[in-house]
Amino acid sequence: MRYEKGRKDASRQKIMEVASERFRRDGIAATGLAAIMSDAGMTNGAFYPHFKSKADLVRETVAAATVATGFGDLIAEEGLETTIVTYLSPEHRDDPGQGCPLAALLPELARQPLETRCVYADNFLALARELASALPAKTNDPEAVAIAIYATLIGSVQLARAAEGTDLSDRILAAGRDAVWALAERNSTNGAHHHG
Repeated sequence: MRYEKGRKDASRQKIMEVASERFRRDGIAATGLAAIMSDAGMTNGAFYPHFKSKADLVRETVAAATVATGFGDLIAEEGLETTIVTYLSPEHRDDPGQGCPLAALLPELARQPLETRCVYADNFLALARELASALPAKTNDPEAVAIAIYATLIGSVQLARAAEGTDLSDRILAAGRDAVWALAERNSTNGAHHHG
């Protein structure tokens, strides 16, 4: 029996949604195809019409997850400070399955094939440029500042998750908020006179 294209696309999208959440929550290596397909309500055999391999699924999931963050839009709507506070919140730390894919997947992305790392690198640069465009107009080298802000945000979440359940975890989130704010302020010519 042949299924119409819309149904096939819907099945593919469902597999990717389930995979994205499981990869973020449990890790790429620890997530098997059987678990993904079971969560998607499909048989294992239904996987292969959509993806050649798990590596193919990982690459496409990474590509989709790193494009659709809308971080620049969030900053434009909520402001930089609110966005920082939301990203470096206990709620985000405690829910990797629904949180930022970069914070959840980064350690494992380094172990993925070059093709997947290239997709990630291209998409990350696009995200950095999106964030750069949302920084204050007088920011010096906004792309470099955006990369540093992302590094601080993501690193802070990862460190806080590693120390989750300890007092240090909340301190890491607070230090990350201060550091990101300092990066944004220090690199803006408006903020430069405040810090000498």
